[in-house]
Amino acid sequence: MTVLPTRLDTGGPEHTANRAAMLTRLADLDTEHAKALAGGGPKYVDRHRGRGKLLPRERIELLIDPDSPFLELSPLAAWGSDYPVGAALVTGIGVIEGTECVITANDPTVRGGASNPWTLRKALRANEIALRNRLPLVNLVESGGADLPSQKEIFIPGGALFRDLTRLSAAGIPTVAVVFGNSTAGGAYVPGMSDHVVMVKERAKVFLGGPPLVKMATGEEADDESLGGAEMHARTSGLADHFAVDEQDACRLARRIVHRLHWRKQGPAPLHPVEPPRHDEEELLGIVPGDLKVPFDPREVIARVVDGSDFDEFKPLYGASLATGWATVHGYPVGILANAQGVLFSEESQKAAQFIQLANQRDIPLLFLHNTTGYMVGQAYEQGGIIKHGAMMINAVANSRVPHISVLMGASYGAGHYGMCGRAYDPRFLFAWPSAKSAVMGPQQLAGVLSIVARQSAAAKGQPYDEDADAAIRAMVEQQIEAESLPVFLSGRLYDDGVIDPRDTRTVLGICLSAIHSAPVEGARGYGVFRM
Repeated sequence: MTVLPTRLDTGGPEHTANRAAMLTRLADLDTEHAKALAGGGPKYVDRHRGRGKLLPRERIELLIDPDSPFLELSPLAAWGSDYPVGAALVTGIGVIEGTECVITANDPTVRGGASNPWTLRKALRANEIALRNRLPLVNLVESGGADLPSQKEIFIPGGALFRDLTRLSAAGIPTVAVVFGNSTAGGAYVPGMSDHVVMVKERAKVFLGGPPLVKMATGEEADDESLGGAEMHARTSGLADHFAVDEQDACRLARRIVHRLHWRKQGPAPLHPVEPPRHDEEELLGIVPGDLKVPFDPREVIARVVDGSDFDEFKPLYGASLATGWATVHGYPVGILANAQGVLFSEESQKAAQFIQLANQRDIPLLFLHNTTGYMVGQAYEQGGIIKHGAMMINAVANSRVPHISVLMGASYGAGHYGMCGRAYDPRFLFAWPSAKSAVMGPQQLAGVLSIVARQSAAAKGQPYDEDADAAIRAMVEQQIEAESLPVFLSGRLYDDGVIDPRDTRTVLGICLSAIHSAPVEGARGYGVFRM
């Protein structure tokens, strides 16, 4: 075994300061997560409970196997927008009767579970995860449909929700709808297009048009139950496949449905036995400096994440600013690319391209650990071919077909974010640590570039340059870019699948790798033209 050594001084001032800074960020993150957990607030939570109903996470807890983990995805969706944090929807991966499933649950305490633009984006991301990883999809439904004041942002793209359900079914991936309350208007097509449907007695209401709309459209008088109640759909329309007496029974029936799927993974099984890392995961809190300009060794992270801290490094003496190598995580083989000193040079780019090709030949998933300020600039580097070498790395990432997982630990700026498989390059999963930052470039650099351009413009026009105004603008730009680079801001826009505690990294990766292997794992056998 090639066990990674550690050089961390866990009692030293640097590690202590880094740990304190990370714990402060985690506390701030907990405050934001609490907003999602609070749903629509005490008034609407109490009203919901007063009707004898469970909250969405309580329904999920009943649905998944006892004491099994639930990896919640995008809990900060809609952060910084006009809509509540969490976007009135809970999504994630959980184990039901031994089968990993994507689970979504409307939060009816937030405007009756109505879908706003961020709800839609979050639901579409959950559907994408189910499709690409061949995971059964279970929707826990209680929603009044679209949030009407924002319909202009929902109606057109919202049809993709129903498209996804039919495509999942056509791909042989089971879809289950468990209806706890309203599923009206367009929302009626969620059970209508699902493979299996459970409805709760005297609670579920599924109709294209409710009694007021029917009255306006046809003049017909009808009540909720006769128009779209669970018993009517179970006895008359046939829309309901299973009739549950209460919410607990509905979760029991959903579990039996998943059990009877006899779902089989199509990817290779993990290697056994699995040895935990030899170094303490608690120490991950003190590795990333508070100032991201200060480099850190990503091998210290790898040593606390991979099985047995065993890492076979590829080209360790070439392109030293990027560590590449082979390991396993919870028994699953992975190829790892981890930024060591921040900047990517030509050597790192060529090394990465070769390594990615090797992983594709061997059908091994790739894990990208980000801490990069981007590709190196300057006359010598331009003449040395940094553009074509950086393009070579991006080409390899873009055309790679093995599953990718990205974790943003520190900086993830510029085209380096792309080369390390940022969101635009469709990683199966992408998570961030609270220490991460991502933007076109660092705040000071961006503000400085704007200042230089403005100075040159003034000089070209023969105009005096206002130094005081320049300083004020630079400060304002730096503040704006700093705020927009933070993980909570980016997570609110679903540019990642969640901001995670560094200590949970190994567990999160294990869940994701297991989910990935529900589908076949196959690499690319051909690439576009590489500029040499």
